[in-house]
Amino acid sequence: MGRRDPGEFSARQWPDWSFWRRDRPGRRPAYRSRLIVVGMTALSSLVLIKRMTEIAHGPHGAGGGIAIALLAAYCLGCLLAPWYGPPAPPRTRIAIVAAMFACGAAPALILGNPAYLTDLTYAIAIGLMLLPLRASVLLGLATAAGQIAWMQSTRAGVDWGQVVTLVGVTAALGTVFALNFTIGHLRAAREQVKRMAVTHERERVARDLHDILGHSLSTMTVKLGLTRRILESAGDTAPAVDEVRELETLCRQALSDVRATVSNYRTVSLAGELAGARLALRAAGVRAGLPSATDDVRPELQGVFGYVVREAVTNVLRHSDAGSCRVRLGPDWVEVTDDGTAPGGATPGHGLTGLAERLAAVSGTLEHGRAPGGGFRVLARGPAAAPVTTGVPSTEAGLA
Repeated sequence: MGRRDPGEFSARQWPDWSFWRRDRPGRRPAYRSRLIVVGMTALSSLVLIKRMTEIAHGPHGAGGGIAIALLAAYCLGCLLAPWYGPPAPPRTRIAIVAAMFACGAAPALILGNPAYLTDLTYAIAIGLMLLPLRASVLLGLATAAGQIAWMQSTRAGVDWGQVVTLVGVTAALGTVFALNFTIGHLRAAREQVKRMAVTHERERVARDLHDILGHSLSTMTVKLGLTRRILESAGDTAPAVDEVRELETLCRQALSDVRATVSNYRTVSLAGELAGARLALRAAGVRAGLPSATDDVRPELQGVFGYVVREAVTNVLRHSDAGSCRVRLGPDWVEVTDDGTAPGGATPGHGLTGLAERLAAVSGTLEHGRAPGGGFRVLARGPAAAPVTTGVPSTEAGLA
């Protein structure tokens, strides 16, 4: 059998009060919940003062003094156990509960009065707070059964009022502890959800910025190199001016994409990415075999396939010496191949990792590596994709 999920409730599980000692960002440690529990226990244990007064005015002699001292220690335990017990390890918790039971039951045993076992309600409540539920419930049942049996063995009979008080006060204190426990874990879960949302948004922005700027800057670098070569080799500046104009347009588009990404309004179209790929490959002098239409691709996959084309073409411009690049499309797959030198290293970069995450979000898969005939190949499949074969019809165009 596998291990039980820590977040799953179990009667055998030790109550996890770790949220009490966990500092939340920008706030003080969570002392408020602890003070509430200690305050409720302190108020309810004021009844023990009445018990000590009753014993002090009774004809108990030296035994009465010992009983009062033990009850005073019991009162002190009612204040300290809810504060120091929850963060303690299991052995310490067991020792605390055992000490509480010893101090709470001793007066009844010393003075021979089973009614005094009602005071054990606070020890049982502390047990509910510190011990696994199964163990604490058994302690409570054993205490109630022991009190009833002891009362039945006396001439006075069972005082059901004392038994009801034992059960009622224990249930009330246990409910307070359970509510505080639940609220604390809900608050901790809410803080964790907030942190996860922030992390997810950071990853989204980082992935989108990488995809946008990587492609745009690669295209700009190619065009700047082409412009430099034109200016160095020819006296006619008109082609260079045309390249500069296209660079200006690319810069404006990249700035617009960055703003849209940060605002989460940016969308990617497969047709638009193919047009951008055609422009970038032509500027780099790479022969492009690109589809003339994207109608065959399923609508829900066009966006993520646009990212695939963008990243794969960017890698062709940045990492290979390819002379040609070809893109093939199917209803639920896209393949980008080139004839250049495949990038070294077995570990994928940020771009391919981001593509794999995008495809996983739509139940798709990503394959990349050396192509059978040389070069590099990126293949993305959507959910329930059919195997790609040479006979699969595609919308690829001839090489430009």
